[in-house]
Order: sequence, then structure tokens, then C-alpha cells
Amino acid sequence: MAQTFTHNLLYPRYWLTWSGLGLLWLLVQLPYPVLHILGSGLGKISRPFLKRREGIAIRNIELCFPEMTPFARSQMVNKNFVSLGLGLMETGMAWFWSDARVKKWFDVEGLENLTGATRGVIVVGIHFMSLELCGRVMGLCHPMMATYRPHNNPLMEWVQTKGRMRSNKAMINRRNLSGFVHALKAGEAVWFAPDQDYGSKGSVFAPFFSVKKAATTNGTYALSKLAGAHLITLSMIRRSDKKGYHMYISNPLSGYPGEDKVAAAAYMNKIIEREILRAPEQYLWMHRRFKTRPEGEVSLYK
Repeated sequence: MAQTFTHNLLYPRYWLTWSGLGLLWLLVQLPYPVLHILGSGLGKISRPFLKRREGIAIRNIELCFPEMTPFARSQMVNKNFVSLGLGLMETGMAWFWSDARVKKWFDVEGLENLTGATRGVIVVGIHFMSLELCGRVMGLCHPMMATYRPHNNPLMEWVQTKGRMRSNKAMINRRNLSGFVHALKAGEAVWFAPDQDYGSKGSVFAPFFSVKKAATTNGTYALSKLAGAHLITLSMIRRSDKKGYHMYISNPLSGYPGEDKVAAAAYMNKIIEREILRAPEQYLWMHRRFKTRPEGEVSLYK
């Protein structure tokens, strides 16, 4: 259920957040082609002000694609910042656009793989920059549940939950394992993104692109065993002609090694790599994906 609005959210300490949300609401009333231009420009000019994130993105791309030339890496980072600006506009679109307006800008491949499932489905998601809009589109195609981390700001928690619930059934705290399993056993489709570094607890080390030891959550493995659910992937990327989005929903994954945690993590990372390579410049490279290292190993970040 959506978070309850309280009068505390009108206190002066939230006025700056309200102002930002109001500006975002106004901006996304503009036509989509204008939003694309604005978002791209915003992403470009943000780079000098986000040096730490720039450094993380550069390092991640170096680690994952060591064969890439310095020029190609630089071009990918440039495009990644453009994608960041577009992601802000897409967040506003996801939260504030009407269903009819959203439906004009996407198409879907493989929806029958989701709607035709005969039992619960773990929908494996990918952290592309358009993730908020992907969630809205996903719900318009087939309302489902999703795991998430609650926002530290109560106002942002209320706004993001309200926005995400416009087309979906429920949000499940990512620490609520029993709620996740109950939903899957009830036949629900639940979105879960295992592509980030969630720390050493509940993780194993498995290859991810060219990094031989990447901390990878055991969440997919545990949920698959406990709930006996199907596994499918779902990702949404921007079309190269700048005329909207294409959502890909895979066939149920086969050959998942459900008896070995490390093999299962390596399998899932290969699936995630495949999805990222649809549009690597649109992926969230600004996350410290390799911050957790095996005991005794030095950090991969300077």
C-alpha cells in the first residue's frame, strides 16, 4: 500500500524538496521530444559537479571492459551522464504522467512470457537509468509487486511509493524475505534486481564481466529454492531514434543451477551481462558495484 500522507510532510524542512518536486512536475508537462533535449543537456552539464560519480563510472567501465580503448571509455562515460539527465526526466514521467500518455511511448516484446506464467515469477530487473519509468510501464503491461529500499527522506518515500503504485500492486521492503516468498507462492510476479553490490552478508563472489570476484547477492538463489518460482528477465531501454522505449521480457530462464550458490550467482551475472549489453551506456555505472572485496584484498576504487 502507498505510504500515508501526514501534515508533518508540510513542515519547513521539506519545503526545498517540495520545490524540486514541483519544478519536476512542471517540466514533465512539456512534450517528450523537449524533455529528451532538456534531460540530455542536464546530464552533460552535471558531469563537472559530480566528480565522485564520474570517477566511479570510469573505474567500473575500466574494470568491466579492459579491452576498450580510452577514447571509447570516454565516449561511454559521456553518454552515461546524458543517460543520467534523461533518467531524471523519466522519473518525473513515471510519477506524474497519465497512463494514456505513458502508453504512447513504449512497445513490448515477450509479454506473453509474463502473462502466461503458471506459478509465481521472480522478475529479474536491471538498474538502467530509466528504471523508474520501466516500473511504471511494467505495471501498465502486467501489474506486479516489486522489492525496494525505503527512502531516507519521508517525503520522497511518500512520493516515490505513490508514483510506483500508480500501476503496480505493492512494494515489498527488500529485507522482507517472508513477504517476498509469500507473494511468489501466491502466484504473484515480483520484481527483484540482483545486479548491485549489497555487501558481504548474504552474498558470494562470482565473475561479472572481466571482474573475477564480484560480490553477488544470494537473494535470487534463496528465493528460487523457497518459492519454486519461474525466473524471467525484464529490461527497458531507450530507442536509438529517440522516439520512446522498448521493453524486453525473456522466456523463463532454463538451466538455473539451483543447488550451488556460487554457480547460481555466476549464472545470474551472465544473464545480467547479456541485458546490460543491450545498451551499456544506459546502465547505472555510477554505483560502486565492486566495493565489497574478499577478505584481505584491496579496494578496486582509489
